[in-house]
Formats: sequence, structure tokens, C-alpha cells
Amino acid sequence: MPDGAGTWVAGVDGCKAGWVAVIRNLDAPEDLKLIVVPTFADLVGFTPHLAIIAVDMPIGLPDRIGPGGRGPEKTARKHLGMRQSSVFTVPSRAAVYEDDYAKACATALTTSEPPKKVSKQCFFLFPKIREIDTLMSPKLETRVHEVHPELAFWRLNDEAEMSLPKKVKSRANPAGLDQRRDLLVSKGLLKEFLDQTPPRGCGRDDLLDAAANSLIAERIFSGTAEPFPKDFQRDERGLRMAIWA
Repeated sequence: MPDGAGTWVAGVDGCKAGWVAVIRNLDAPEDLKLIVVPTFADLVGFTPHLAIIAVDMPIGLPDRIGPGGRGPEKTARKHLGMRQSSVFTVPSRAAVYEDDYAKACATALTTSEPPKKVSKQCFFLFPKIREIDTLMSPKLETRVHEVHPELAFWRLNDEAEMSLPKKVKSRANPAGLDQRRDLLVSKGLLKEFLDQTPPRGCGRDDLLDAAANSLIAERIFSGTAEPFPKDFQRDERGLRMAIWA
């Protein structure tokens, strides 16, 4: 484990084993670690203290959803071209708290305009969305920020979407993953670190996404990241609804 000296940030992605995080010491760029923890609370209370946690998971859930989903999703898609399908439409908080797919769709239909069901891909994320939602507060959002890997890669790639998909027919696309790894290497991350065999319950795509998110965490810490949308709104609990990049 890291010794705690320095300023630490984390890029985080959900994975089968829980949460994968690339944690980096901004005071010593060669000092970075890959960890997998079972709960998001483990990262909030992690030692050393993580100044910024940039996580690929929706934060801020409105009671009702308008056309195109939350503001962050609508804004992010405008920049992602061929990669915009990677941004799921998140339903209302009431729908997210349904643990049955049919019930989630029924609730989503009554809390959206125009009425819209829930995609299966998004439904499978509900447990992790709920996990963060139960922890979040306006105070905690000084540390915890919502990010999205493809928007992160867009930012790192001179504001152009990646030309190759990360997955093809729900299977990892090695060429697309190599393209993302090479971009991260060009931004200073070690190739050997990015090419390591991921821990059990974590895919290569999860590792690369967490690494990209860690670079956005650094941007957030330095004050150079911006929220999408810039005029973000807050949900009924006062939580910020914005993707940072």
C-alpha cells in the first residue's frame, strides 16, 4: 500500500469484483497503484486520503427525466460522435431504486417525458449507482466527481472521439484498447503499468478506463477540468449533476 506521503487522486471504474481504482501520487508521478476494493466506501475512507475521486458512475438523480436524459449525458454525447452510444440514459432516482427490471421500466415510464424504459445495460449498473447515491452529499462532492471514460479519452485526445470502439458486439476489441493505452502512455502513464494482467474480477477495459479517469482526477485537482454541462443543475437532494473532463 502507498505510504501516504504526497497528494493522491484516484480514477475509478466499476468492475465485477467491485471497484477498480488507479491511484496516483501527484507529487511523484512514478508512484501509482492499481487496487480493487469491494465497496465505494472503501475508497472514500482510503488511506492515504484521496483528494479527488473521479468515478465512472452517475451522481445526482432527478425525480423526473426529460428528453435525452440528464443534462450531463445530453452534453457529453454532443462531443463523442461515433462513441456517443457509450453514454447510457439514466432514469429517475425512483427507477434506480427498483431491483426488478420490469418494475424499473414501469417506474421509469411514469417518471420520464417522453416516457422511456430502462436499457438492460443501465439496469445492471443500478446497484453501483445506489451504492454511491446512498453515500453522496453536497459536502462529499468536493472530493467525488462523476466522469465518463470516453469523455476522458476525448479530452486527452485533443477533443476528438477515439476512432476505434472499445468493444465490438459486447466483446473487448484489442485494437481499440491498444489505441487507448497508447494515448495514456503519451500522457505520461507507464506502458508496463497499463499492460499488467488485471486482478480477478477486473477487465483490461476497466483498468484502462480507471487510468483515464485518474488523469481527469488530476485535472480536477489542478482546476483545469470543466463540468458538462457548464450550467449544471442539482437534483432534489442537492447533488451536482455534471460529468467532468
